[in-house]
Amino acid sequence: MTNEELNRLSEEVREEGLNQGSSMKDLVFDPVTGDFRQVPRGSHRGEGDVVTEMTNKGFAAEGTSLEVYLNEDDVNEIRQKLSTEEKTEGFAELLDEEVLHVHLKIKKTRYSTDLIPVIFTKDERLTLRHEGDDTLYLIMSDTEVTAYFLSNRRRVPVKVNYIPSKENIFSRSKGILEVGALKDKKVVIIGLGSFGSQIAIELAKAGVGNFSLMDFDRVELHNLSRHTATVRDLGRLKTNVIEEAILGKNPYAVVRKYPVDINKDLELLHSEIETADLVICATDNNTSRFNISKALVDKAKVGIFGRAITRAEGGDVFRYRPDGPCYCCLIGEGNLQQEEITNVESARRDGRIAAYVSPEDADAMVQVGLSSDIEPICNLMVKLALVELSRGTETGISSLEEELVYDYYMWANRRERHYSNWKSLPEPGNLPTILRWYGVKTTKEENCPICSENIVLDDGDDIQASTMADISIDLS
Repeated sequence: MTNEELNRLSEEVREEGLNQGSSMKDLVFDPVTGDFRQVPRGSHRGEGDVVTEMTNKGFAAEGTSLEVYLNEDDVNEIRQKLSTEEKTEGFAELLDEEVLHVHLKIKKTRYSTDLIPVIFTKDERLTLRHEGDDTLYLIMSDTEVTAYFLSNRRRVPVKVNYIPSKENIFSRSKGILEVGALKDKKVVIIGLGSFGSQIAIELAKAGVGNFSLMDFDRVELHNLSRHTATVRDLGRLKTNVIEEAILGKNPYAVVRKYPVDINKDLELLHSEIETADLVICATDNNTSRFNISKALVDKAKVGIFGRAITRAEGGDVFRYRPDGPCYCCLIGEGNLQQEEITNVESARRDGRIAAYVSPEDADAMVQVGLSSDIEPICNLMVKLALVELSRGTETGISSLEEELVYDYYMWANRRERHYSNWKSLPEPGNLPTILRWYGVKTTKEENCPICSENIVLDDGDDIQASTMADISIDLS
């Protein structure tokens, strides 16, 4: 070996950082002779293409770290196109410098701004004629897919992984849930704060296929301690953030977004609830809860309400079923405690913080609890939701129908304020204790202004309403 060759080899070793798994040689294909020849890595300047690199442990490149993820449903569509075309195109998102997610078209959910062109073809020889920028080639035979990443005239093999089809993506839940039925269910979620955001994602993970998201708020800094949103989501509409989260778990879900104040668009609220299989009420004020409750009664739909009490020292969950007691009946029984204030603006709008309260005092009234304190409440809401969505179908959670028979559930995280007289966990005796659910059977209020057809006015007159539509209630 000449001094010049030794110097070149030493420089290559220094550049590679003594990485013994990397290649020092390139393999060049000469289209004139049809032969391969080995040249020092990066030195080829003449005719022919660099096909792959040699390794110091054997022929061709080994142990590439690049991986590609391809949707199973897209594979059949691509093969159909290639039956009449030499090639078709798509794009790939580059994630973490080692992972490529392949798409046929732009998706609503985007994880990366680094996009790489993709060529789908049956003819592997196209990779030998490639010139230009970095490109991913997927060679589609009738039975398998082979991938190559072409960069700087090198052809690097890439491992192919598959994202399951719509029918199989939640196959691991089969036996516990009837995923085939859940994909056709529609859930309306009103309020996408710390409760609604988590519940939406859990239902998406369970296989629910249709969502309507209703919330006019944007992600603010104070949300981050309990919300599923991240710092990168600050200032964004919560409907957009949660849509992305849902599609990240279930790319086949259909998501409709309504960044509106439902108290100002009751027609939309009633329209969405009318076509729902289940409604989740995760708002932070009683005005919206009453409006939702009336829509549930009018449309005979099941709804689940949940919230946390001051500083999430506890919380409660209420489930409405048609012809059962409504949320207004519950309020009439005095079961609800003072709820936590998580946002000054929202609390001022619904009167929980009076207009005369100074900004300093208003800020002092905002006392949110820990994310871990609201998890049990969200978890029960999800359990109730899955039971209701699966009702009538034999599944692994059907037994919960015999357990979750109550309308109203209470939970305490700490023995303070409203729960200060509860007993300690080790020695509760016959009294309630923390970190345990308690169920309550509620009854319909005879004169409930929302769900009762008999309304007793202040003058003692008994008025019979022929239908619920005859009752007009000012909930402002």
